[in-house]
Amino acid sequence: MGVSGAGKSAVARALAECTGWTMAEGDDFHPAANVAKMAAGEPLRDEDRWPWLRGIADWIGTQELAGHSSVVTCSALRRSYRDLLRAGHHSVRFCQLDAVTTTLQARLEGRRDHYMPPSLLTSQLATLQSLEDDEPGWRVDAEGDVVDVVRQVLQALADEKGHAGVG
Repeated sequence: MGVSGAGKSAVARALAECTGWTMAEGDDFHPAANVAKMAAGEPLRDEDRWPWLRGIADWIGTQELAGHSSVVTCSALRRSYRDLLRAGHHSVRFCQLDAVTTTLQARLEGRRDHYMPPSLLTSQLATLQSLEDDEPGWRVDAEGDVVDVVRQVLQALADEKGHAGVG
């Protein structure tokens, strides 16, 4: 989870590759109207996000029922969005990718294959409610390269399994 440019897709792909987990790109769950809004530089409202989030939550439920470990990208900027994603899904863990604004801006300006314009970063940062201590998951420094970030995520998972018996 995190704002655009945090590295969600790259980290999720690398994590799925090294673990063999199923991976889904949260952006693929957006209806065309959401993509058009964002491409036009218009921030999404909650009314736009709820159906998208429900689609991701349904995918999570399908993965759980099948017994598949998986990873899905999603901005999950507000706690209420994360609450919806984990409702009834005991296995959900969030990994918030944190980077400073200048890094995020540079990453967004360097992208050529994404509909999300750099101009929406400010609204995403304003919307972001960071992962709280009572939510399942971790915050990870995403300033480094993808390999380093994945290493941090895997360590957080290992630490949790060692302390909480998560399977």
